[in-house]
Amino acid sequence: MAQSTSWDAHPEPLAVDSAPLPEYGSGSLADLLPTLAAGMSVPGTTATITELTPADRNCVFLIDGLGWEQLRAHPDEAPFLTSLLGSSRGGTGRPLTTGYPATTATSLASVGTGLPPGAHGLPGYTVRNPATGELMNQLRWQPWTSPSAWQPYPTVFQLAHAAGVHAAQVSSPTFQNTPLTKVALSGGTFHGRLTGEDRMDLAAEQLAAGDRSLVYTYYAELDGAGHRFGVASDAWRGQLMSVDRLVQRLAEQLPPRSALYVTADHGMIDVPFDEDHRIDFDADWELRAGVALLGGEGRARHVYAVPGAAADVVTCWREVLGEQFWVASRDEAIAAGWFGPHIDERVYDRLGDVVAAARDDVLIVASEREPKESAMVGNHGSMTPAEQLIPLLEVRS
Repeated sequence: MAQSTSWDAHPEPLAVDSAPLPEYGSGSLADLLPTLAAGMSVPGTTATITELTPADRNCVFLIDGLGWEQLRAHPDEAPFLTSLLGSSRGGTGRPLTTGYPATTATSLASVGTGLPPGAHGLPGYTVRNPATGELMNQLRWQPWTSPSAWQPYPTVFQLAHAAGVHAAQVSSPTFQNTPLTKVALSGGTFHGRLTGEDRMDLAAEQLAAGDRSLVYTYYAELDGAGHRFGVASDAWRGQLMSVDRLVQRLAEQLPPRSALYVTADHGMIDVPFDEDHRIDFDADWELRAGVALLGGEGRARHVYAVPGAAADVVTCWREVLGEQFWVASRDEAIAAGWFGPHIDERVYDRLGDVVAAARDDVLIVASEREPKESAMVGNHGSMTPAEQLIPLLEVRS
């Protein structure tokens, strides 16, 4: 049975401009590396997070899936991270906004290039490739397309390396040669290590390797536990405890004149498994009408209409989804600044004819075409505080 029957009341649609925008240009994830690089006098970078004090050696530790709200809700599991929320260790803690959509491929491109999604061009989990008409998964880079054509801008690491800064990435060996790493995080040297402890030790060594250093390290397992078991699960809390120990391990090894910044790519929300919270696109004739491709993910959808049907699709999605989603046409989302202050021409047709962002704890799943994604407990992507707000925690030596 189509699930739209539970939405027959058709509440008043949310206004497009009522969505809480990411703080592009002053407090978003894309502003972090340019601010740090500008403090090391790297040409082509600008400091826009004005309260950060320059350091000669900077390390960014990105913890996949660690939202600001989730961290603040678990002080017992993360005592060291919680201590960084204040200034007791010489640092400060504040939230950043990750950018829209709040998803890994988009956020890693934002942090690495210092650009918002509308410029770097990775504006979702899956988006249409205008050259082929196919959906492209930008996390797995499937189907393959030329990385340099898809994202042509230099990374901040490349700019830093060209300016004589020691630039390095310390992560799992799995990520060394992926297209996403190439377009988002390359520049300087890559160092693959399997364990979190080895990464922390090597990140500290790489910081000390130059008079000016820019080092990036990454941890993925917290996000995996959240997707599989949820952010209320024992598995997720156990991973948070591990993350807390890793951050403390790295902080205690910082060489002189260093700053460590702990951040994330998105937060997460658990979504119940029932028809009121999981709307199945594959079983809903109203939502499918006029749709050629369904992109994005459950809480941040790109909807591509068949030729001539875009206006009808946006009207239908607004009527069916009512107050649960912000639903915008492509041009409305651009004008509202969802993807940043401007959109590169090459990115325009990657965006959906309709863009739908969840406000409540709901998903648009696709049980037949996306069975794995539809089975996830923890989800992210939209502009709610639980997904958008990420920590910016600082330790200085």
